[in-house]
Amino acid sequence: MLAGAFGTLARYLIGNIFSRSEINSINFSIFIPNMIGSLLFGFVWAISYEKGWISEQVRLPILVGFMGAFTTYSTFAFDNYQLFKNYQWSSLSINLLVTNLGGILLVYLGFRLAKLF
Repeated sequence: MLAGAFGTLARYLIGNIFSRSEINSINFSIFIPNMIGSLLFGFVWAISYEKGWISEQVRLPILVGFMGAFTTYSTFAFDNYQLFKNYQWSSLSINLLVTNLGGILLVYLGFRLAKLF
């Protein structure tokens, strides 16, 4: 839980730094943590799982706690990378399409539902 608290705080601080930064409709207060999170997720996974430099007891709080609170996008990106790495093109395409379009649709439905109350 402590790792999650630090992840939330880090996202909040980075969000504040970039709160007024927007270029071509990219909100950098969201984009920057997601991209940093993706980089860190890959790095931590590689040095812990593949190289064995970090134990599972440390890896899990970092990836699930800190990164989960910092960004869920990093996990999404990692899962898609695994599909890409294993040449699972149809699964990768479906996951990207369904998750992104589904997320947009559900945000829209959430707004519509809120209007009912």
